[in-house]
Amino acid sequence: MSTTALLDRPTTAVRHLRAVNHPAVAEASDAPAAAPAAEAPQAASRALPAGTAPRGFALYVGLDEAKAAASGVSLGVLVDALRRTIAELAPSAETYATVALAPVGAGGRDVDVVRLALHEPSAVARTKQEEPEDEDPSAGGVVVDISRKRVLIDGESAAFTFKEFELLQYLVLREGRTIERTELVTSLWQGTTDDDAPGERTIDVHVRRLRAKLGRYEDIVRTVRGVGYRFDRHADVVIRYGHGTPSPDRF
Repeated sequence: MSTTALLDRPTTAVRHLRAVNHPAVAEASDAPAAAPAAEAPQAASRALPAGTAPRGFALYVGLDEAKAAASGVSLGVLVDALRRTIAELAPSAETYATVALAPVGAGGRDVDVVRLALHEPSAVARTKQEEPEDEDPSAGGVVVDISRKRVLIDGESAAFTFKEFELLQYLVLREGRTIERTELVTSLWQGTTDDDAPGERTIDVHVRRLRAKLGRYEDIVRTVRGVGYRFDRHADVVIRYGHGTPSPDRF
């Protein structure tokens, strides 16, 4: 199937994806849909934690560039085809795509590697069982633990808020690159209304609080005057990614 066909016929693209991985499912999908309305109540009846409601879903796809090329496509083409399909079926849906990076030669099933690289909660939880729980209180420096969402300063856990950690993590995953304030607002406050989203100067307040908690290591978050902020790694800073490599890159 050509790249053009995938882009112009998103529904066919989804069937093509199913055919590659599950031929039997593809055959069933080409047949007339059997009572789709009857299936919706069953899905909706699944037990949910109290006080929660579905806001979307994540689809993890295990496929490297070589395998995609062998099928005559690329990862970007597949993402675009899926987005077009979603836009056709649910025009009001918002989408976000990111490529999952993993160390060269990483073993295991592709989809499991992807889930860990993108820090899917249940995949990360399994890796925690394999990691030592005890920390050396005499260890100096800063440890930014991406997999466990925490920061250790001189061996002690720092009391970072969720948003403060998100801010530090965003800079860490883009090490050495200056991030503009507008990008931080857009990326870290996605889905919020204009009233809830902070202004660019509010970012400065968040950064000041972040630096205050970093103490004598505050200069790892540098101000680039008139532009934004940058993370500079020092010799006494350690970044822990778990078993996966961080994957901030968007399609």
